[in-house]
Amino acid sequence: MRQIAEQLPGRGLRVGAVGCGTSYYISQSYASYREESGRGTTDAFPASVTPRRRWDVLIALSRSGTTTEVINALGSSQARGTLALTGTEGSPITNSAGVTLCASFANERSVVQTRFATTALLILLSSVGYPIERSIRDARRRAYELPEPLLEGRSHFVFVGAGWTHGIANEAALKLREMAACWSESYPALEYRHGPIAAAGSHTMVWGFGEVDRSLAAAVAATGAAVHWPHCDPVASLVGVQQLGLRLAAASNLNPDQPLHLSRSVVLDGSP
Repeated sequence: MRQIAEQLPGRGLRVGAVGCGTSYYISQSYASYREESGRGTTDAFPASVTPRRRWDVLIALSRSGTTTEVINALGSSQARGTLALTGTEGSPITNSAGVTLCASFANERSVVQTRFATTALLILLSSVGYPIERSIRDARRRAYELPEPLLEGRSHFVFVGAGWTHGIANEAALKLREMAACWSESYPALEYRHGPIAAAGSHTMVWGFGEVDRSLAAAVAATGAAVHWPHCDPVASLVGVQQLGLRLAAASNLNPDQPLHLSRSVVLDGSP
């Protein structure tokens, strides 16, 4: 991972990051952390609405390297340089990017992204000084563990992220929708009280990422909802959500690797 991370943009460059679905949410967290850590202005957009900004570097994420909107964003880019991060060797995205970095060891057969999602995020964060050793340590010791009583009777799952972890919260909510067809939502932590908390109740579990907001946790608990805000690395905590998705899918007799209505890559009609 470090060899790939070393080829990503350095300090002071203006960077754009784009993707679709999981790749977009990973881009959000990277962009926010890169700015927070003083590395330089960084934007994140869904690939389908990428503006033609004159970034120094545009980074495009696509596990399959075939996603139409991502390839189109690279093709129409006005950035000085373009870079693709993918999990598939020799994929079409190689023809559209100036530089292609391939993490083929993180590729997976499942429609739902899990291994590539966390790997791509760690690669991106590592490039801007994030201590990924903590992510690995906390994942190994299962510091994100969800107490069984908190899950009992819950059918509504809300994920909130403080600061750069908002993108991780978005990805967490997407995982439960994909894997287990759950009612799941995501918000920046301080936005949750501005309306969405009205739907909270005894059927709700709120899972937080990043620094614990005790005031928000108390407000959520007052609704009767369960609060799970583990004291661990946010990327490791995302692994816990992936495992929760497996449990919920099994309980509903669903295949978490092959969700209804989804394919491994979205290739639009008329695209090469």
